[in-house]
Amino acid sequence: MPNRRKLLLTGMTLGSSLLGGLGLYTWRIEPHWLEIVRRPLPIAGLPETLVGKRLVQISDLHIGPQVDDDYLINTFDRVRQIAPEIVVYTGDFISRKNQVDDQAKRVFSRCALGSLGTFGVLGNHDYGLDFRNQEVAGEVAALAKDSGITLLRNQMTEVAGLQVCGLEDLWGGNFDMAALRSLQSGKPALVLSHNPDSADRPGWDDFQGWILSGHTHGGQCKPPFLPPPLLPVNNKRYTAGELELEGGRKMYINRGVGHLIRARFNVRPEVTVFELLAG
Repeated sequence: MPNRRKLLLTGMTLGSSLLGGLGLYTWRIEPHWLEIVRRPLPIAGLPETLVGKRLVQISDLHIGPQVDDDYLINTFDRVRQIAPEIVVYTGDFISRKNQVDDQAKRVFSRCALGSLGTFGVLGNHDYGLDFRNQEVAGEVAALAKDSGITLLRNQMTEVAGLQVCGLEDLWGGNFDMAALRSLQSGKPALVLSHNPDSADRPGWDDFQGWILSGHTHGGQCKPPFLPPPLLPVNNKRYTAGELELEGGRKMYINRGVGHLIRARFNVRPEVTVFELLAG
């Protein structure tokens, strides 16, 4: 009996230590253990001048009290070392607030930029506490512009022959698929849309290119070999990584850099470095 009691106590002690270590890892280690994901991005009709160039996707910074400023600034420094030609930001620059404060201005001023162009779209948290505050969205847009980011609000632009279309956030009240009509058929194109559920909305018509999204954080915490229990999307397929869509479209969902609650498990934060290739 004493040996059994001793074994039981030892097992309980080990179990407590493992749980404590796992909690510490989930809270202190993985949320700032940034992964630089490198992968190809084939685009039909890509101009020869862009073949082999680097496009970096940064998403879900969530500048605010939950994410360390130094971590975000270090992330920008790492992107600058890559020297990308194009950088895209796919929304949720700030955490849910009703004002743009000095902290946001300080971090925005260190944003990484592309040598050919830097583009972005807004996410739901960029629209304030209720996700629909147009004044807050306007302040974030102005701050992005001052930092060198061309924010696309249901707009299209072009960089070295590549069309880049940015859709407003699906929850923000301004989302409009009509922006896709500005894309010229037969020319290479890329769409930025924060919320991947936008891929299921009607109006994509003949667009057959890539959609770059964020929003999900990959679920933030995911049991091994199982889907994440919490995802802020209607389509639970839309977790992270590359997905094949109807109509010949493809989507890439970035796991994001920041977090709302400081906890990540089996879902490291991500910056994606795409090598542009002719599709």
